Amino acid sequence: MSTDERYYYEPRNGHGLDHDPLNAIIGPRPIGWIASRNAQGRRNLAPYSFFNCFNYHPPIIGFASVGYKDSVANIVDTGEFVWNLATRPLAKQMNQTSAALPHGRDEFEFAGLTPVSGILVAADRVAQSPVNFECKLAQCIQLQAANGDKINTWLVLGEVVAVHIAPHLLDAQGVYQTALAEPILRAGGPSAYYGISEALRFDLTRPTAF
Repeated sequence: MSTDERYYYEPRNGHGLDHDPLNAIIGPRPIGWIASRNAQGRRNLAPYSFFNCFNYHPPIIGFASVGYKDSVANIVDTGEFVWNLATRPLAKQMNQTSAALPHGRDEFEFAGLTPVSGILVAADRVAQSPVNFECKLAQCIQLQAANGDKINTWLVLGEVVAVHIAPHLLDAQGVYQTALAEPILRAGGPSAYYGISEALRFDLTRPTAF
């Protein structure tokens, strides 16, 4: 259906396309590569494409899980997790950790990644990732629709309590070099990802009020 020569649809009635365009429109999106441990100490590592940063002080990041998956259960039980930056050199390993492994199988081992213990949390960092955030659970919220109906999607918000950054990503002035880290971002469709290039950078300064 179209209106004013635009494609138009109401999500409750379906989008009528081969693939839901929402993920492609709100994108590319950062990847929440989340490491956690359960109450018995068993490791888990999984990527989530609904992820972002929401506050400066204190720093709050969050990811949404469609379904009450192991990551959510682990974080609610232990109150801790680690976010790891997914980069182009680690893309295949990140994708491997999305596999539906048998319960109890270690995604670190499956993807050939090295776990390193956190300093302030018990969850592990991905050693190969150049940036890691150790986080304490701030809130776990079950989402609901506009009519109040509960949805089987859970928003996990964590306070970043420790940050690990590879030294080569900080320039002489201490400015983090985003493109140098080669982050990968999730886009639409079943397989689309994008990278960031310094050649595509542009700068804007915030205007001052007159």
